[in-house]
Amino acid sequence: MFLAKIKGNIVSTPKNKFLIGHKLLIVHPIDYNGNLIGKKDFIALDQIDAGIGDSVIVVQEGDAVEQILGHANAPVNTMVIAIVDDIEINE
Repeated sequence: MFLAKIKGNIVSTPKNKFLIGHKLLIVHPIDYNGNLIGKKDFIALDQIDAGIGDSVIVVQEGDAVEQILGHANAPVNTMVIAIVDDIEINE
């Protein structure tokens, strides 16, 4: 799992039949302060109606994604699983 910021949407007319009706987002990893880290964007399946600019939690594991989708038929390995409202760190 990692924190990410949503940078954009992907519109795709032809899709795998198991992805029809699901939104695809472009996400970029962030640190706890909301700063972008790394140089790599990811495409993530969204089932929680997140939007551009939202900070989110992303899972990038095949088994976790399959459990959330309820099947292993879709070619998905990255999924938005939560919108982050606030981060509090006690040191």
